[in-house]
Amino acid sequence: MTDRTLTTSSAAPKKGAEYAYDYDWTYSQTTSRLLGAFTAVAVLGWLVSVLLSTIHFWALPQIPSGAEIAGSLEVITSPWAYVLGVPLATLGALYYLTTLALAVWWFDTRHPLIIKILTPITALGVVASAYFVYLQLGPIGAICPFCMLSAAATVVLFGLEVEVLRTSDLPPVSTMAGDLGPLAAQTTWKWIVLVVAIGLLTLLVTYVATLLPVPGVTG
Repeated sequence: MTDRTLTTSSAAPKKGAEYAYDYDWTYSQTTSRLLGAFTAVAVLGWLVSVLLSTIHFWALPQIPSGAEIAGSLEVITSPWAYVLGVPLATLGALYYLTTLALAVWWFDTRHPLIIKILTPITALGVVASAYFVYLQLGPIGAICPFCMLSAAATVVLFGLEVEVLRTSDLPPVSTMAGDLGPLAAQTTWKWIVLVVAIGLLTLLVTYVATLLPVPGVTG
């Protein structure tokens, strides 16, 4: 008796036989739950990153010049908290939005190529988070709890991704790379576009709102 569910090239497509693939793959019965947890953690990471971005956009400009700062503020005002003037938190929000969009794409198509695409992305997230944790513990000498929560989220995402790979039997990327076209044709893009649009618009509105004049305030 096996606990693995076979997804074959003939069973995977949802929109007709023209999208059949010439290879098979096997998912565990827990794969959907693992990817569901992955999606939830990606949403959490995105929310934390948006919160930190909002602090960058709204709160930090209100700190008087020369004011003494400590704790979390010492972390998010440090030179390491920006890349080319963009807050790391905002880049983190884009990272989580990417993982979330890919998770939605997988639920729409169930194609293993998406799992393989997620692997280097989540691994990169762990490396970047580990470096920023080192900066907090070392050069900066202060801890930002929300930053640490985001770092933990990246580790969990990678762990869930590794578990999906461990419990699945997937073709190599070289075998699937040529099927991006059929996979794109199989995709219901409106859901992915909706997720990405909501995420990007939230960040954009949060930032643009700081540029608008405050009603009743002149000068």
